[in-house]
Amino acid sequence: MTEFYDVIFDRRDVRGEFTGEAVPDQVLLRILEAAHAAPSVGLSQPWDFIVIRDRDLRDAFADHVQEERAVFAVSLEAERADMFATIKVDGARESTLSIVVTYDPQRGAPAVLGRHSIADAGLYSVCLAIQNLWLAATAEGLGVGWVSFYREDFVTDLLGIPDGIRPVAWLCVGPVTHRETVPDLERKGWRKRVPLSDLIHQDGWKRR
Repeated sequence: MTEFYDVIFDRRDVRGEFTGEAVPDQVLLRILEAAHAAPSVGLSQPWDFIVIRDRDLRDAFADHVQEERAVFAVSLEAERADMFATIKVDGARESTLSIVVTYDPQRGAPAVLGRHSIADAGLYSVCLAIQNLWLAATAEGLGVGWVSFYREDFVTDLLGIPDGIRPVAWLCVGPVTHRETVPDLERKGWRKRVPLSDLIHQDGWKRR
């Protein structure tokens, strides 16, 4: 049981620590099997996994990320912009490979058991698969970085994703030199972790 919790707390969003070394096929398959074992609303399993090794595709994505980074940077006040300039937001070029996890809302439709009153339940299911993948990769000694500085239509066009299917996560995956003990954004001073005691309510929305 201790090892399970160790994996949870060792997990990090990795950016600059990738080595670029190979990921054995059997390890990659175990990680994807763990992701596919996630619970899903109505057993719809609305995810797909696009494994990207092609250097040109990853370079094109990395260029797009830098464009979106610049868009975000100009929205910041000077002090915040200076801090943001020190923060790395992706490892698409440095990592061994990328995995794009998608969401197909039509899988199992129209009668997806459990989704009739919460339309986003399918999207939540995909997020559970991503978390499984992330924890499995951590257990295998690999790093994962979830990149969110992109436009969905760009990734859809880049990878030829069919209409109606959403790219939910671009994950950079590979061996790492190490995992930081403190998340990057906390180390850089962007945000501090909120204490759990501030977030627990009893029998309704109440705060201490």
